[in-house]
Amino acid sequence: MSYTTEDIKDLRELTSMGLMDVKKALDEAGGDRAKALELLKERGAAIMEKKADRTAGNGVIEAYVHGGRIGVLLEVNCETDFVARGELFQEFAHDVALQISSMNPADLDELMAQPFIKDSKLTIADYLTEVTSKIGEKIVISRFTRYQLGA
Repeated sequence: MSYTTEDIKDLRELTSMGLMDVKKALDEAGGDRAKALELLKERGAAIMEKKADRTAGNGVIEAYVHGGRIGVLLEVNCETDFVARGELFQEFAHDVALQISSMNPADLDELMAQPFIKDSKLTIADYLTEVTSKIGEKIVISRFTRYQLGA
Protein backbone atom coordinates (compact mmCIF):
# COMPACT_ATOMS: atom_id res chain seq x y z
CA MET A 1 0.00 0.00 0.00
CA SER A 2 2.62 2.48 -1.00
CA TYR A 3 1.14 5.47 -2.71
CA THR A 4 1.62 9.18 -2.36
CA THR A 5 -0.66 12.15 -1.97
CA GLU A 6 0.26 12.95 -5.57
CA ASP A 7 -1.23 9.58 -6.62
CA ILE A 8 -4.44 10.45 -4.80
CA LYS A 9 -4.54 13.92 -6.34
CA ASP A 10 -3.93 12.59 -9.85
CA LEU A 11 -6.64 9.93 -9.58
CA ARG A 12 -9.12 12.46 -8.17
CA GLU A 13 -8.44 14.77 -11.12
CA LEU A 14 -8.84 11.92 -13.62
CA THR A 15 -12.03 10.52 -12.15
CA SER A 16 -13.54 13.29 -9.99
CA MET A 17 -14.37 10.61 -7.43
CA GLY A 18 -14.31 11.46 -3.75
CA LEU A 19 -11.13 11.44 -1.70
CA MET A 20 -12.19 8.42 0.35
CA ASP A 21 -13.21 6.51 -2.81
CA VAL A 22 -9.78 7.14 -4.34
CA LYS A 23 -7.95 6.12 -1.16
CA LYS A 24 -10.05 2.96 -0.87
CA ALA A 25 -9.34 2.03 -4.50
CA LEU A 26 -5.61 2.58 -4.01
CA ASP A 27 -5.70 0.45 -0.85
CA GLU A 28 -7.56 -2.34 -2.66
CA ALA A 29 -5.12 -2.14 -5.58
CA GLY A 30 -2.09 -2.28 -3.31
CA GLY A 31 -0.96 1.16 -4.45
CA ASP A 32 -1.09 0.26 -8.16
CA ARG A 33 -2.50 3.35 -9.89
CA ALA A 34 -3.62 1.50 -13.02
CA LYS A 35 -5.58 -1.07 -11.00
CA ALA A 36 -7.05 1.67 -8.82
CA LEU A 37 -8.16 3.57 -11.92
CA GLU A 38 -9.91 0.46 -13.23
CA LEU A 39 -11.66 -0.01 -9.88
CA LEU A 40 -12.83 3.60 -9.94
CA LYS A 41 -14.12 3.24 -13.52
CA GLU A 42 -16.05 0.13 -12.49
CA ARG A 43 -17.57 2.03 -9.58
CA GLY A 44 -18.52 4.88 -11.91
CA ALA A 45 -20.29 2.38 -14.18
CA ALA A 46 -22.07 0.92 -11.15
CA ILE A 47 -23.27 4.39 -10.18
CA MET A 48 -24.68 4.85 -13.68
CA GLU A 49 -26.41 1.49 -13.53
CA LYS A 50 -28.10 2.40 -10.21
CA LYS A 51 -29.47 5.57 -11.79
CA ALA A 52 -30.82 3.81 -14.90
CA ASP A 53 -34.40 3.59 -13.57
CA ARG A 54 -34.62 7.28 -12.70
CA THR A 55 -36.51 9.75 -14.86
CA ALA A 56 -34.46 12.40 -16.61
CA GLY A 57 -37.17 14.98 -17.29
CA ASN A 58 -35.09 18.16 -17.20
CA GLY A 59 -32.11 19.24 -19.26
CA VAL A 60 -31.07 21.54 -22.07
CA ILE A 61 -31.27 21.99 -25.79
CA GLU A 62 -27.73 22.89 -26.85
CA ALA A 63 -27.35 24.79 -30.13
CA TYR A 64 -23.94 25.03 -31.76
CA VAL A 65 -23.05 26.65 -35.09
CA HIS A 66 -19.58 26.20 -36.57
CA GLY A 67 -18.48 28.87 -39.02
CA GLY A 68 -21.99 29.44 -40.29
CA ARG A 69 -21.75 26.18 -42.25
CA ILE A 70 -22.54 23.44 -39.72
CA GLY A 71 -25.22 23.56 -37.05
CA VAL A 72 -26.16 21.14 -34.27
CA LEU A 73 -29.24 20.94 -32.06
CA LEU A 74 -28.79 18.52 -29.18
CA GLU A 75 -31.08 17.46 -26.33
CA VAL A 76 -29.37 16.30 -23.13
CA ASN A 77 -31.55 15.37 -20.15
CA CYS A 78 -30.96 15.11 -16.41
CA GLU A 79 -33.12 14.65 -13.31
CA THR A 80 -33.28 18.21 -11.94
CA ASP A 81 -33.34 21.76 -13.22
CA PHE A 82 -30.61 22.60 -10.71
CA VAL A 83 -28.19 20.23 -12.44
CA ALA A 84 -29.33 21.36 -15.91
CA ARG A 85 -28.24 24.92 -15.06
CA GLY A 86 -24.90 23.77 -13.62
CA GLU A 87 -21.58 24.52 -15.26
CA LEU A 88 -20.45 20.88 -15.58
CA PHE A 89 -23.70 19.79 -17.23
CA GLN A 90 -23.66 22.79 -19.58
CA GLU A 91 -20.04 22.03 -20.50
CA PHE A 92 -20.92 18.40 -21.18
CA ALA A 93 -23.79 19.39 -23.51
CA HIS A 94 -21.53 21.83 -25.36
CA ASP A 95 -18.74 19.24 -25.71
CA VAL A 96 -21.16 16.69 -27.15
CA ALA A 97 -22.50 19.28 -29.62
CA LEU A 98 -18.89 19.98 -30.71
CA GLN A 99 -18.37 16.24 -31.11
CA ILE A 100 -21.44 15.94 -33.34
CA SER A 101 -20.39 18.94 -35.41
CA SER A 102 -16.89 17.60 -35.88
CA MET A 103 -17.43 13.85 -36.26
CA ASN A 104 -20.89 13.71 -37.91
CA PRO A 105 -22.24 10.53 -36.26
CA ALA A 106 -25.16 8.87 -38.02
CA ASP A 107 -27.07 8.10 -34.81
CA LEU A 108 -26.81 7.94 -31.01
CA ASP A 109 -25.15 4.51 -31.01
CA GLU A 110 -22.39 5.71 -33.32
CA LEU A 111 -21.97 8.89 -31.26
CA MET A 112 -21.59 6.93 -28.01
CA ALA A 113 -18.90 4.70 -29.53
CA GLN A 114 -16.81 7.56 -30.98
CA PRO A 115 -13.54 8.63 -29.33
CA PHE A 116 -14.08 11.95 -27.56
CA ILE A 117 -12.41 14.73 -29.58
CA LYS A 118 -11.00 16.42 -26.47
CA ASP A 119 -9.57 13.20 -24.98
CA SER A 120 -9.11 10.29 -27.39
CA LYS A 121 -8.62 7.85 -24.48
CA LEU A 122 -12.35 8.23 -23.73
CA THR A 123 -15.39 7.43 -25.82
CA ILE A 124 -18.47 9.62 -25.53
CA ALA A 125 -20.03 6.79 -23.47
CA ASP A 126 -17.02 6.96 -21.09
CA TYR A 127 -17.34 10.74 -20.89
CA LEU A 128 -21.05 10.36 -20.08
CA THR A 129 -20.23 7.88 -17.30
CA GLU A 130 -17.58 10.24 -15.92
CA VAL A 131 -19.96 13.21 -15.85
CA THR A 132 -22.77 11.11 -14.35
CA SER A 133 -20.51 9.99 -11.50
CA LYS A 134 -19.38 13.58 -10.88
CA ILE A 135 -22.88 15.07 -10.91
CA GLY A 136 -24.67 12.19 -9.21
CA GLU A 137 -27.75 12.24 -11.43
CA LYS A 138 -28.91 10.26 -14.43
CA ILE A 139 -27.85 12.00 -17.65
CA VAL A 140 -29.15 11.00 -21.06
CA ILE A 141 -28.18 12.18 -24.52
CA SER A 142 -31.67 12.01 -26.00
CA ARG A 143 -31.42 13.15 -29.60
CA PHE A 144 -29.61 15.40 -32.02
CA THR A 145 -29.83 16.91 -35.46
CA ARG A 146 -26.86 18.07 -37.51
CA TYR A 147 -27.23 20.47 -40.40
CA GLN A 148 -24.56 21.17 -43.00
CA LEU A 149 -24.83 23.90 -45.60
CA GLY A 150 -25.41 22.43 -49.04
CA ALA A 151 -25.89 18.86 -47.80
